[in-house]
Amino acid sequence: MFKNIRQLTPFSLMLLTISFIMSISQSTMTTAYPILMQSFNVGATTVQWLTTGFMVAMTLVMPLSPWLLDNINLRPLLNSIVAVFLVGTAIAMLSTNFLGIIIGRLLEGMAVGALFPTFQSVIMENTTKEQRGLTMGVVGLVMGSALAVGPIISGVVLQWVSWRALFALFFFALLIVVIAFQHVIKNTHPMQQSNFDWLSATTLIGFGGILYAIASLPSTGFNLNWWLILIVSILLLIVFVVRQQKQSHPFLNLTVFNYQGFLPGLLLTGISYSGLIIATVLMPLFYQRVFYLSPLWSGLLMVPAAIFLSQLNPRAGRLLNQIGLKKLVYIGMSMMIIGYALLAVAGTTSWFYGLVAAMLLEGGNAFVMMPSVTAANNALPKNLVSHGTALITTMRQVIGASSVVVATILITYFNEHVSIGHSLVQTSGWFIIVPVVGLLLATRLKNHSQD
Repeated sequence: MFKNIRQLTPFSLMLLTISFIMSISQSTMTTAYPILMQSFNVGATTVQWLTTGFMVAMTLVMPLSPWLLDNINLRPLLNSIVAVFLVGTAIAMLSTNFLGIIIGRLLEGMAVGALFPTFQSVIMENTTKEQRGLTMGVVGLVMGSALAVGPIISGVVLQWVSWRALFALFFFALLIVVIAFQHVIKNTHPMQQSNFDWLSATTLIGFGGILYAIASLPSTGFNLNWWLILIVSILLLIVFVVRQQKQSHPFLNLTVFNYQGFLPGLLLTGISYSGLIIATVLMPLFYQRVFYLSPLWSGLLMVPAAIFLSQLNPRAGRLLNQIGLKKLVYIGMSMMIIGYALLAVAGTTSWFYGLVAAMLLEGGNAFVMMPSVTAANNALPKNLVSHGTALITTMRQVIGASSVVVATILITYFNEHVSIGHSLVQTSGWFIIVPVVGLLLATRLKNHSQD
């Protein structure tokens, strides 16, 4: 693993380090929910906006990343992204009311939404197709590990220190990194100046609206306001799609869908991300609600899965060139099916089965997510890589958020009839459908989709 990381350029390492620090912020808040609910006297529905708002802000900004890359040099662009994140983190850290934390999280989400597709595009553009599998395996290691270790870090910090220390950790770590590595930032992306299309930017609210509708469904249900938000959001996206096809320099060049192999890669990325994010949702509930373990121990029990993921990601990247995406997807989706099945059959028997299941779910992700991203972008010419990456990261968020909502609905529904343990078991059983769909989709792939 470390040998693979050493092969990257200093600039790529800096991008990965910044991304790792900012990525952790996605999954740390859930562990702090009970403490924040008590500190600010807010309910569960309100406190969830720390995650929901973050995801909506991410999704709104992601489609803008190709324009940002084409019109702003990398040094000021990256420094601006980091600055927005630092400002948001400082606001949340110092806030004396819950609204301040929400505002801080929205700014963090905007920064992460701009960074994710940007740094992946830059790394991919500066890597040959032969090396992309290995390089994106390392990227997957960083992103997947960050999501997996978020609850671990928050569990350890909250065991002994205030929730404000979580924000302070992100703030100072990121500040040190960005100052120390200013000299390695290079403007490697060619500029293609174009005017900012405000109408297209406005219609992008549709992405955020759909994500908001998905995330708010468990608390609001199918009421009139929910349907209005969903319909208006879909109409805005239709306007966005039509306008992109008429623009000479669109925010998102939708011709990427004309290239064979792109769409399957996009869908497989979202499906595999679903398995990873559901593992981070289900497993703490199993550990804390079924086996009554502390947040600290529930976080520590996620460590083996995170290590397993970090070990497999670079190997999966190397295997992409050797055996092709199709066989990797078969391996990864089979691991996820076994993981969900183990939870469904023996999830309440012992926490050890949960540990093994988490390793299978996260390990399966390593064989699918970043290899699929690589294969999808390998199908595109270099000038469309940033557009393809932006679409993939945006849809990955939508699919991931949808999975969390479905899991929440299933757990709540089953818990009305059975114990929390059995509701988690039944939810795990239903989620076997997701990797089964992934297997069926893999049958449509060529043996070597990365060619």
